Amino acid sequence: MGIKYEDARDIELEARRIVDKLGWNHIKLDDVAFLRSRGSSSRGTIARCHALSRPLQIGLGRDGFYLIEVISERFDKLSDHDRTKVIIHELMHIPKAFGGGFIHHDMVCDKNINAIHQKYIQILRGENESKTFF
Repeated sequence: MGIKYEDARDIELEARRIVDKLGWNHIKLDDVAFLRSRGSSSRGTIARCHALSRPLQIGLGRDGFYLIEVISERFDKLSDHDRTKVIIHELMHIPKAFGGGFIHHDMVCDKNINAIHQKYIQILRGENESKTFF
């Protein structure tokens, strides 16, 4: 049957919020696509980050481009909290050079993901506490 792909606007919106709140200005979200796949036979994979390699960039005459794919069968079953952590994880793979490379799992590890996720939650909580309700 094969893998089916569809736009993942919900993932894009959360990624935009994460990038904005964390100040990750190196991630050029106009050059990042977000897809949801169904039917993957990979085991245990929840999401993937793909990059347009440097030779393809040269051949196509364009700059860096990344794609974040979430695998619906696993990702959609997660809690909101864990989905946010997965999106943070995938965004962390994108290097500051935004040139088609990756930051590997020695840096994109649970310890660092959890620390950034906590920072993100604190930013969101701080914003909510500063709002005045009448």
